Amino acid sequence: MAGNEHVATAAAILPLVGGAANVTSVTHCMTRLRLGLADRSRVDDAALRALPAVLGVVEDGDSYQIVLGPGKVARVTPEFARLVDESADTAPAADAATGAATGVARSDDAAASTADALASRGAEIRAERRSRNRTPLKLFLRRIADIFVPLIPALIGCGIIAGLGGLLVNLGWAGGLTSALTAVSSGFMALIAVFVGYNTAREFGGTPVLGGAVAAIIVFPGVAKVEVFGTPLVPGQGGVLGALGAAALAAYVERWCRRRVPEAVDVLVTPTLTVLVSGLVTLYGLMYVAGEVAEGIGTAADWLLTHTGAFAGFALGGLFLPLVMLGLHQALIPIHTTLIESQGYTVLLPVLAMAGAGQVGCAIAVALRLKRNTSLRKTVRSALPAGVLGVGEPLIYGVSLPLGRPFITACVGGAAGGGLVGLFSMLGTKVGATAIGPSGWALFPLLAGNRGLGTTAAVYGLGLLAGYGVGFAATYLFGFDSATLRELNADTLPASASAPAAAPAATGIAEPSPAQPSEP
Repeated sequence: MAGNEHVATAAAILPLVGGAANVTSVTHCMTRLRLGLADRSRVDDAALRALPAVLGVVEDGDSYQIVLGPGKVARVTPEFARLVDESADTAPAADAATGAATGVARSDDAAASTADALASRGAEIRAERRSRNRTPLKLFLRRIADIFVPLIPALIGCGIIAGLGGLLVNLGWAGGLTSALTAVSSGFMALIAVFVGYNTAREFGGTPVLGGAVAAIIVFPGVAKVEVFGTPLVPGQGGVLGALGAAALAAYVERWCRRRVPEAVDVLVTPTLTVLVSGLVTLYGLMYVAGEVAEGIGTAADWLLTHTGAFAGFALGGLFLPLVMLGLHQALIPIHTTLIESQGYTVLLPVLAMAGAGQVGCAIAVALRLKRNTSLRKTVRSALPAGVLGVGEPLIYGVSLPLGRPFITACVGGAAGGGLVGLFSMLGTKVGATAIGPSGWALFPLLAGNRGLGTTAAVYGLGLLAGYGVGFAATYLFGFDSATLRELNADTLPASASAPAAAPAATGIAEPSPAQPSEP
């Protein structure tokens, strides 16, 4: 039955993105179906958002992303890819779906609801941000994200298994099984540098396996016999940062060779020079430098939360939603991964996850304050379960950001939750996550810390409650002025009446500076 549901979802989406001929690539991350499109103008955004299985749509550079939620996206993606491959069989489905989309459009023309107006304003904000988002820094950060996002499922699976093994050790159960669980959970982390190198070479235009081969030098036990500045190297030194640099260098060397080496000997000379030059630079430079940087990241994160925990948590939790909007959160991905690799968990992710809690509290307050606005309340009800599990885009772009002031009050809720978690860290109770990707309640199975799982989960849970409560209270009390409240608190509004009121405030938040969203 569930399989039929996923097939139906894929079949409904395909014609609305322009059909199989318009799809150039199909991938997915934790929550989104990511598509490459030949012609963006052939996509019917409104009809896509109207599909019950779709939580939202996001456009990030050359990637069109359909938010389906954790679990569902992993099941819909292969069905969608299969339909694309069988493009000859999709014409009837396309015709049916097009008719359905037309029906939706006619319904929207008949009476535009407040939720439709806000969704339209959210799309305008995304478009405004995209127009300023193709800076060299943003494009580089997007590449970094594309390197690490495919690794998230393995990080999650291994993290949960590691947590299960730790729980069994603490309980004194299944002693013979814990060693096996440790091997299963640690194997990927021991070789994560190789996977990072493989993905990095692919992103930077090199041969993936050559990037993996160079990155493998970092984890090879024999590097202990190599001395740099009079000190022997340590296997794994530099970790994912070293692998990132090594594979990027390998891609550059390979491209240089391809332009200059004669075709007759290219198959022999280019791979050899790529591995040799990049490998020697990695051994005698990158491993040492990246190792120092990785150690500095760990020291800085520990110092930040140990000495300024409450303030740091308040700032990080409050600013994360704007960082997500601006795309700057992608710079945190290698930092999270470095902390997980060196310390076993990242202390930053639970703090940043509080931004989603503030958003949930804000959405509940919006629904209660606008009791007569049935369309917006329906949007909140449909997006709230995903928000509780850490998928924030539907609430950001469908509710809080287009309304303007509620986005600020959601940030206040995130700051409160982050400040509380940071305060406990300052008092000696660290809360970390063994993997990146999940947030909200979905992060509980991946929690780790220095005080035992029960204490760690309790502190994280208190942070979520603080985010919910403060986000709710701030939005309920300060989220609307009287005029906006009167205007929005109705069943149906013309788009021209609601959108302009929300536009100035929302625009001021969406574009504070030239500086999209990913899973918060």
